[in-house]
Amino acid sequence: MLAAAALLPVNATLAVVLAALLAAAVAVAAVARLGDGRGRGHARSIAVAGVRAAAQLAAVSALIGWVVRAVPLLLCFVVLMFAVAVRTAGRRITGNRTWRWAAVPIGAAVLPVVALLLLTGLVPLEGVALIPVTGILIGGGLTATVLGGRRALDELHTRHGEVEAGLALGLPDRDARLEIARPAASDALLPGLDQTRTVGLVTLPGAFVGMLLGGASPLLAGAVQLFVLVALMAVQAVAVALVLELVARGLLHRDEPGGRGGDHGQEGAGGGGEGAAAGRARPWRRRSRTLNGAEGE
Repeated sequence: MLAAAALLPVNATLAVVLAALLAAAVAVAAVARLGDGRGRGHARSIAVAGVRAAAQLAAVSALIGWVVRAVPLLLCFVVLMFAVAVRTAGRRITGNRTWRWAAVPIGAAVLPVVALLLLTGLVPLEGVALIPVTGILIGGGLTATVLGGRRALDELHTRHGEVEAGLALGLPDRDARLEIARPAASDALLPGLDQTRTVGLVTLPGAFVGMLLGGASPLLAGAVQLFVLVALMAVQAVAVALVLELVARGLLHRDEPGGRGGDHGQEGAGGGGEGAAAGRARPWRRRSRTLNGAEGE
C-alpha cells in the first residue's frame, strides 16, 4: 500500500512547487485580465487565497488534535466553520446587509444531513469523523449557495425587462422573478452532478484516495466516497432551492447603482409610501434605459 508520505512528501521541494504553481495562476489571471463584471481582477484574489489557505491549513493542522479531545470544543469548531462559510458565501453574493440570509440555505441544507448521520450512527460524535464530513458538506453548501445566488441575481439584473413583463401580465413579484432566475440558478448543480457522474472514470475524489492511503480496502473507500457524493447532491439541491427562493422574495438582493438599494427602501421617503414600497418589493429594479432614468423625476 502506498504511504501518504511517499505520495506527497512534505519538504522544501513541495514548498517550491506550490509557490511556482501559485505564481503561475496569478500570472495567467493577470495576463488574461480575468475578473468579475465589476472590473475587479482575480490575480490578487488568487494570490491572497493561496496564502490564506496555507496559513489556515497550518493553523488547523496544529489545532485539530487539541479540538477533537472534547465535544464542546468540537462543536465550537463546527460552528466556526459554518460562520465562516456564511460570511464567505453572503459577501460573494451581495455587498449589502442581506448577506446574512446566506445562513439559511447553508444551514438548512447541512444540518439535517449531519443530524441524520449522527442519529443513525454512521458518523460518531468524534472530531476525527465529524469535522471532515461536516466540512465537506458545508463546503458543498457554500459553493451551491454562491453559484445559485450570483447566477439568479445576475439574471434578474440582465433580464429585468422580462420580469417587468411578467408583472404586467399579473404575475406576483416572486413568481415573475422565479420564472427568470430559476434556470440560471439551477446551473449551480452542474459541477456536483458532473463530478458524481464521472467519479471513477475521470476523477478519484479526495475521500476515496484518502481512505486508500489510510489503509482501507478499495470497497470501503468506494462506499464512503459514494456516500459523500450523494450527500453532497442532497445538500446542494436544498441550498440552491432555498437561495433561489430568497432571491425571488427579495430577501437576498444587491443595491442598485447610485445607492438606491432596496435594502434601505429610502426612495420616495417623505414623498409617499408607494414608491418606497415598490423599491422594497423590487430591490433589483433599475431605471429605464429608454427614458434615461427620467421617469418620476
